[in-house]
Amino acid sequence: MFANLKSMNLSQQAEYLTKALVKMKSYNHSDGERHKADFLKEIIHSYPSFNDNDNLVWTQEIPGDELGRKNVFAFLKGRSGGKRTILYLAHLDTVGTEDFGPIQGMAHDPDKLQEFFVQYGSDPEVQEDALSEEWLFGRGALDMQSGVAVHLANLLFFSENPDELNGNLLVMFNADEEGEHKGSRAALAELLRLKEKMGLEYLAAINNDFISPLYDGDTTKYIYTGTAGKILPCFSIFGRETHAGESLAGIDPTLIAAELTARISQNFQLTEKLEGELVLPPSCLYMRDDKKRYDVQTAVGCRVYFNYFFYEKPLKQLSKELGMIAEDAAIAVEHRLKGAYKDFRTVNKLPERQLDWGTEVTALDDFLVYLEQKGIDTVSVMEEARKQSSLKETDARMIAFDIVEALHQSDPEKKPRVVLFYGTPFLPANTVDVNTERGVFLKDCLEEVLAEEAKKTGEAFKVRKYFPYLSDGSFLSFDGSDEDIQSLKKNFPAIKNLFPIPLKAMRDLNIPVINLGVYGKAGHKWTERVYKPYTFEVLPEIIRKVTRRILQKPGS
Repeated sequence: MFANLKSMNLSQQAEYLTKALVKMKSYNHSDGERHKADFLKEIIHSYPSFNDNDNLVWTQEIPGDELGRKNVFAFLKGRSGGKRTILYLAHLDTVGTEDFGPIQGMAHDPDKLQEFFVQYGSDPEVQEDALSEEWLFGRGALDMQSGVAVHLANLLFFSENPDELNGNLLVMFNADEEGEHKGSRAALAELLRLKEKMGLEYLAAINNDFISPLYDGDTTKYIYTGTAGKILPCFSIFGRETHAGESLAGIDPTLIAAELTARISQNFQLTEKLEGELVLPPSCLYMRDDKKRYDVQTAVGCRVYFNYFFYEKPLKQLSKELGMIAEDAAIAVEHRLKGAYKDFRTVNKLPERQLDWGTEVTALDDFLVYLEQKGIDTVSVMEEARKQSSLKETDARMIAFDIVEALHQSDPEKKPRVVLFYGTPFLPANTVDVNTERGVFLKDCLEEVLAEEAKKTGEAFKVRKYFPYLSDGSFLSFDGSDEDIQSLKKNFPAIKNLFPIPLKAMRDLNIPVINLGVYGKAGHKWTERVYKPYTFEVLPEIIRKVTRRILQKPGS
């Protein structure tokens, strides 16, 4: 690869590498991720400073991964030796190409897609971008093969100009960002190993996950000094089944699910309001009852989970609020059924009948205490349920639901109830702490460079605290309380098996993450495209400047 790159300038290198990476499939949860990792290692090995040196470029297999996926690392020592280190990170996987429909065969060919969209009159904006020849199309072009390419180009630059690097550069490319973040979670052990073995001091990490316009005509480039958190609240709802001809005598769990969804999904009132930040409401990602086929019995149970972004709110407080919402939903259904039954009895001139439509609402940790007080060995019930579910189920969320259902079945009373718990994935929120000396220094470095680049290029930049989407950067630090940790662990079934979160490693590393993103439009869509002038010309220089500025920290 170096033979092809050596005659190009850095902008040309970044574009050439992006095209080469886009052409190679690396769909999440596929063999392509492993092959892409090997390809990245080959590229770096071709650089003169890394030729045949496995001490400087290597892969880390993700423990227990059924596909044998791996992370890629490259280490470059700067002129001063020393311990100060900047980490570059990006993810090597992409989503699939089913959304391309009849032109799926072109999904990995930027040149053919360019030709196609030049003729594509159904979307004038896409056609205009294609005609400008300033955009590069293709699956992963924006998310985030161009990000990988920019880091590769800057790695080559610094390897050829080590005098400009007053410290060390560690580059890390992770697998499985689009799925369960197995790559970034596994990488923490490697980062700790390097820290201990080489005495590295990680000053900051630079991610370049993609950014896009937030509204029509928006040309601002948003820079983030942290990442939003995500939690997956799950509700396992157990009703009281009955014949459809006597439906008012039962408790339909789908009614409670509907009430929950109406109260949570797209409810912006639940979103933390942070000045100057792009914040997103929760959304329902899954809702399904347990019926396998048609019959005239109402559903016994229903499963619901939500995508829920959080920023500064403690997890314990968030859990309390969700529990209150579930209680309101259960009470609303109780009142509705009580009223409906009264009308039914009046119209049909039937005598009064004592029925109870109450539904218990409990968090998983409280439910476990309740069962243990009844003498039930909850640890054994959960472990057996996990083992049995894992034989037939690959979705970690469904395994967690099966565990909760087994706990419910272990209760002799089996009363109608809603159990709140958490499922995979969990991503902590973090941001550069400007109340510390390090935080102030990093923010000052960033703002100085952006001011210089704004004057030089005419670009408009805006610094925000939280990258608004999911990011591997979430796993590089954790500043939650011990109370938050315990609240999470107690309400996350089989967390050690389904989604091991190395919170101690995250605390020990405590690496602040700055996102200087590649710029484009339509991430995860078939019209995905990256804007070449900014991404390949302006951004690499910004990243290099920020790197140099941080490594020049006085007194280090």
